[in-house]
This record gives sequence, C-alpha cells and structure tokens, in this order.
Amino acid sequence: MRILVLCTGNSARSQMAEALLKAYDPSLEVYSAGTRPAARVHPAAVEAMREAGIDIGAATPKNVARFLDQAFDVVVTVCGDANETCPVFVGKVGRRRHIGFEDPARAEGSPEDVLAAFRRVRDQIARRLADFVA
Repeated sequence: MRILVLCTGNSARSQMAEALLKAYDPSLEVYSAGTRPAARVHPAAVEAMREAGIDIGAATPKNVARFLDQAFDVVVTVCGDANETCPVFVGKVGRRRHIGFEDPARAEGSPEDVLAAFRRVRDQIARRLADFVA
C-alpha cells in the first residue's frame, strides 16, 4: 500500500506520521510532503521521535509537487491548511483522508514546553494512526 502524508511545512506532523506508519508496518510504502515545505525538519520533532525510538534526523522536507504524478492508495492530510489546499493529483489516488492535529511548531514557552507539545502531538498521531492501520 502506498501512502502520502501531507501537511503544510512537512517539518513536524507529517514527518512524524510517516515514520510512525513505517514503524507500524514496514511493508507500507509511506512518503510525506508539504504544500509549502519548511527549510528543515523541526528539531523538537526529531527529539520527540528519538525518545520514541525512531530516528528522523536525516529526514528533509519535500514539496508535494514531486508526488503529483504518482499513484497512491491513500493521501492523508494531517493539518487543516493542507486539507483545504490539497492539490489535484494527476496520478491515481484511491482515497483522501483527513486526520488533523494541532501544530506543535506553534507552541510557545521554554524549550521544555515546546518539546512537551511535540510529545503530545506525537502521541496523538501514534494513537490515531494505529487505528488507521488496524
């Protein structure tokens, strides 16, 4: 099964979702992208995933444009903006699914407060995607 996880910046939620889906079922072919990709994956996303035993340190944000002509069984949007601005795919898409999460990159406060927001969203993504995969 080919899955594309789509977000705006591809720097946090979609990267975490991609990695979690791959961890749940290594037979899945999972990619993530952004409608307006950030310059880098958010360091707190890397740390939150490292704490969960998953390394996304080498991940880089990708533009959804590189995937528009490819076929996917499912395109999952994980943020409202990506859901509203999801481009038209030239390749076949079996279905679209929106599973929204708050943006932890907007968290304010101390570094520990920000990391706590990433942990919370990571855990929410993990729960929702476990149900999705099941």
